[in-house]
Amino acid sequence: MGEAGLTPDEKYHLITRNLQEVLQEEKLKEVLKERDLKVYWGTATTGKPHVAYFVPMSKIADFLKAGCEVTILFADLHAYLDNMKAPWELLAQRVIYYETAIKAMLQSIGVPLDKLKFVKGTDYQLSREYTLDVYKLTSLVTEHDAKKAGAEVVKQVDHPLLSGLLYPGLQALDEEYLKVDAQFGGVDQRKIFTFAEKYLPSLGYTKRCHLMNPMVPGLTGTKMSSSEEDSKIDLLDGASAVKKKLKKAFCEPGNVTDNGVLSFVKFVLLPLSENGEFTVDRKPENGGSITFKDYESLEKAFADESIHPGDLKPAVERELNRLMEPVRQVFQTPDMKALISRAYPPLPKKKGGQAANAASEEISPVRLDLRVGRIISVEKHPDADTLYVEKVDLGEEQSRTVVSGLAGLVPMETLQDYVGVFLCNLKPQKMRGIESQAMLMCASIDDPRCVEPLVPPEGSAVGDRVFVENYNTGSPDERLNPKKKIWEKLQPDMKTSEECVAQWSGNPIMTKLGLVKSKSMKNAPIK
Repeated sequence: MGEAGLTPDEKYHLITRNLQEVLQEEKLKEVLKERDLKVYWGTATTGKPHVAYFVPMSKIADFLKAGCEVTILFADLHAYLDNMKAPWELLAQRVIYYETAIKAMLQSIGVPLDKLKFVKGTDYQLSREYTLDVYKLTSLVTEHDAKKAGAEVVKQVDHPLLSGLLYPGLQALDEEYLKVDAQFGGVDQRKIFTFAEKYLPSLGYTKRCHLMNPMVPGLTGTKMSSSEEDSKIDLLDGASAVKKKLKKAFCEPGNVTDNGVLSFVKFVLLPLSENGEFTVDRKPENGGSITFKDYESLEKAFADESIHPGDLKPAVERELNRLMEPVRQVFQTPDMKALISRAYPPLPKKKGGQAANAASEEISPVRLDLRVGRIISVEKHPDADTLYVEKVDLGEEQSRTVVSGLAGLVPMETLQDYVGVFLCNLKPQKMRGIESQAMLMCASIDDPRCVEPLVPPEGSAVGDRVFVENYNTGSPDERLNPKKKIWEKLQPDMKTSEECVAQWSGNPIMTKLGLVKSKSMKNAPIK
């Protein structure tokens, strides 16, 4: 992993390859002419790390090859501010879990740990000096700037808590207190990085460089997230779970956009390959096995469909299990299993001693599979004047048929290519002979009769998960049991607010990009 004999230009290439953006690029080059770069990467210790964490690990390997001094920050204070349901005692256990998992990941890709420094946020963030700097920042930063800086990484609500507004300032100060030249993170951190560049000089501190990875799509084609069970593969998932999740992964033939399977090859498997190659095994009648020496040739082969998802997925599965197996082994000991239980305690048992899966028994909006979808075609139902028949892209391999009672209420041309919110796990139901496989969510009043389909945030992608604020941990039911009337019990508490924001029991309905709204209907039921 050493950097012997590398020129500043060669180091710069290693540091920046596969990044989406670099801020303060000239400053980075000047530092490399004088000495090795000091860089840090931080992670808030909240949900369990998943395989997308191999993406920053891959870049950390590059940093070390380039001779960088690398610090990894376990941001426990940030985790507390952004997810205050977790008490300090639980966060302390999660810090240990994260450190163990990340060290195991780095070892699995051959990164020597002696070249890294691991720091816990509360080791210095509660000091007198740091605390005074936080207070100084609060006298300089406007509410607008703080909210804007955290827009991509802190949950956005109409009335934010002060804790979420402090988050960007703490992350900016970390650059000074960790004494680094650069901070590394995903491109979703960009607004925090520009916030740091604006405000650190106001405290007499220097601007740092910022290195940004692209956001790697998850298995559903959206950002891979710890809180979205279907979008990610847990680091400790067994081989059968990996196979099952990859089988369900969005990987449309010829589609190289928002393709999480393909992106994982680009940002993890190829950079970490010992020989810089990636082999796809195929049957002789399909052309036989083929080895790719760069991502561009693989992407081209997938785009022209000479490589099929049925061949790509097993190849990714093979390499993914190779990376994950050393991590799984670390967590096989009794001590590590006990750590997992302390950091992520199992759900409590029901009275009487029977195990309960609270997520599946409780009547909670977590159980609803709400997603962003795009109507790709709409036509009148052949046997019903009040019904439309729509084909909807929900980020799956095939579109779904949706029958909506909107004829005469919403013009067909309005629905063509409309990006809306769909409930996807109702039992399919025939409506005048045509099976409806999901439901378009609308604000609706009866007197006078008026209906408006809900509007997801601008920039939402097909397949993005839609959730209720404070109810986004866990997985929706695969299919809602009609006998238990889950939807019927949840629906009466769904309505729009005075600001036209979709809500359930007063909690905003949202995606990772922001709030779901109605165009104009206030205090209207959603159904």
